[in-house]
Amino acid sequence: MNLTVQTDRTLVREAGKSTRYALLTFTAPDTSRAVARPPLNVSFVIDRSGSMGGSKIQLAREAVIQALRMLRATDRFSVIAYDNEIDVVVPSTHATVEAVRNGTARVKELEARGNTDLSGGWLKGCEQIAQHLDPEMTARCLLLSDGLANAGIQDHDELAQHSKALAERGIRTSCLGIGDDYDERLLAAIATASGGHAYDVEEAVQIPDILTSELGEALEIVAKDVLITVRPGTGMGVTTLNRYPLESKPDGSVVLSIGDLAARQDVALVFRMKFPSGTAKTAIAASFKVSDARSVLTAPETDILWTFADNSANDAQPRNRQVDHAVAVLYAAAARAEALEMNRAGRYQDSGLRLRRTSDKIASYASGDAVLSALVDELRDKDTAELSAPMSSGQMKRSLSASMHLRLMREASGKARRKPSSS
Repeated sequence: MNLTVQTDRTLVREAGKSTRYALLTFTAPDTSRAVARPPLNVSFVIDRSGSMGGSKIQLAREAVIQALRMLRATDRFSVIAYDNEIDVVVPSTHATVEAVRNGTARVKELEARGNTDLSGGWLKGCEQIAQHLDPEMTARCLLLSDGLANAGIQDHDELAQHSKALAERGIRTSCLGIGDDYDERLLAAIATASGGHAYDVEEAVQIPDILTSELGEALEIVAKDVLITVRPGTGMGVTTLNRYPLESKPDGSVVLSIGDLAARQDVALVFRMKFPSGTAKTAIAASFKVSDARSVLTAPETDILWTFADNSANDAQPRNRQVDHAVAVLYAAAARAEALEMNRAGRYQDSGLRLRRTSDKIASYASGDAVLSALVDELRDKDTAELSAPMSSGQMKRSLSASMHLRLMREASGKARRKPSSS
């Protein structure tokens, strides 16, 4: 594995309070044909409330049936259907030929009806997984919904706490929100708290592709519980621009948890480094280390050195445009997410101001760079026009989904960024 860490600028001010950025990149290894993949323990949780009638429930059934055919006999699966009642359609079982055939028949019988006890269906699916937890298995709950939680637990924070607790046991949840009526903030809270993914499904016809893509990613996990450890120099502060949990350790290091990685998945993380004061021409360093639960990711610890210098030298130093691009994209994504919440509250003027402040900041160091200039224009024109006026439900969902995925190193659609297989 080739780990690269680079910074936007290598000089920092003697007087202190400099901010620099470190871009860490690598690609997860490909799966080895000589090594069997970890078995999967998956639960499919399907909303069958009345609003799922017609093509939605039909395509959800087809998607789950396609997904079942991707499993091996060493995998486990369960199927849960929920409205105001919760049914264990298929209890957790190994994916033998007979079990998949029987599961397919049961899924085909599902029909839409009733209200939406989303929490009850989701937690029942996780319960089926938990009955057969194994550290050697990849545990996933895949939740499909097209509506609001109007029965059972409905509080976003409470559901996020449940999701976080389940993640600590190794169960991650990914959510597919279908159409314009589902609660995108609720599904995002469940998914992100567990290290899973939330997808915005605009049209029901997308359900099979997204569900099987998410399952396919889970079936190609090569590194579990991946951690990035940063050891900063004395007096330095470290945060991240990505949307992953960052924990400070007693020894002064900070640890970023990015969850599981699929084969050939590209990783690009940005760290914001704050500097103390120092003596001119002396150096200060930070080290970066990648690790995972199975020691699959092997790369030596990598250091970056910064040198203290006076103001004139700082102002004259060249910039690393690759780092600048990564930083600007993440700042823009964060600005869009904040502007969206202002828009949702009816604060349209504040929403536009938030985007303009970010575009002005990026413009201050763009210096004719084509990528940065295009991003500035997009923030000032397209995004400001959209987010500083009333938005439709669909627009809000697409905006939240795109900004969230960018901050999680994924495609705007939610799929993982992966290099093509060499085979």
